[in-house]
Amino acid sequence: MTETKISFNRESLKTPRSAALAGIIFALLYGTSMVLINLSLTSDSVAGFTRLNTEAAGTVALAFNLIPYSGIAFLWFIGVIRDRLSDLEDRLFATVFLGSGLLFLALTFIGSALSAGVLSSYAIDSNIIFQSGLLVYNRAILYQIFNIYAIRMAGVFMISLASIWLRTGTMRRRWAYLTYVLALVLLLSIDISPWITLIFPVWVLGVSGYILVRNLHNPPRDQDAGDMKS
Repeated sequence: MTETKISFNRESLKTPRSAALAGIIFALLYGTSMVLINLSLTSDSVAGFTRLNTEAAGTVALAFNLIPYSGIAFLWFIGVIRDRLSDLEDRLFATVFLGSGLLFLALTFIGSALSAGVLSSYAIDSNIIFQSGLLVYNRAILYQIFNIYAIRMAGVFMISLASIWLRTGTMRRRWAYLTYVLALVLLLSIDISPWITLIFPVWVLGVSGYILVRNLHNPPRDQDAGDMKS
């Protein structure tokens, strides 16, 4: 009886539903954070940070407070996907997939921690922080980390996962091809607008929603077989 229960619990953890739920939570939290940051901090560094004297300060603080929770969900998303692939996982693409995902998460945490620290200092003594130019510098660092480095790691993450899908047949081919296109947009067109960063959470939300719907309507084995045919 005990062995049966343990086996059942492990199979439950390996179902796509766990990855889908984690992906949805990440997409909602991370996407909300990016929207709040982009709305609160304008493209002009000085103008953006002088607004922190008003209601924008609470909005930015909420955005940074959501990021650690989105990171936890993203780690779960990565873990369940790797566990589901199991022996089908290719070492090359698995290494790139895991490495790019962890780098994206690390850069996101670093950017959030640096910015949250500066905002805390700004709340204590706004005159010194503003006059020193630290706010302008932090705005530039924030942009570089989120919109240049982290999001490009997200693009590599998408490409590696799409390649794994094509090699293993665990996802429909049209999702893999769409992922390649969106990843190239992140890698090549990120300087056009900071709103392009929303492509990544929207993509995770779409993939997770698709997996969850198929899992609810079809048993896991039938789902896998259906995906293999595309």
